[in-house]
Amino acid sequence: MGTTNNYAPMSMSIKKAAQSLIHHGVVVSESLLNRVEMAFRLYDPCLGCATHALPGEMPLELTIRNAGGEVVEVLKRD
Repeated sequence: MGTTNNYAPMSMSIKKAAQSLIHHGVVVSESLLNRVEMAFRLYDPCLGCATHALPGEMPLELTIRNAGGEVVEVLKRD
């Protein structure tokens, strides 16, 4: 139930975290992806724990778009 109730604010927090951390010229590292993941895990730690056993091992896909909405880069962590 917590995930359903928190879906909208969770999505907004993830978007805000990614937008504040990722800018033109910034190298998107594993550490940066972990910081974006923290925005998700704050809302529903049970879901975060259920998706992986160790920190930093959750599959993650991040799509980076420019101001016009065009995809600039897609980063995946399996």
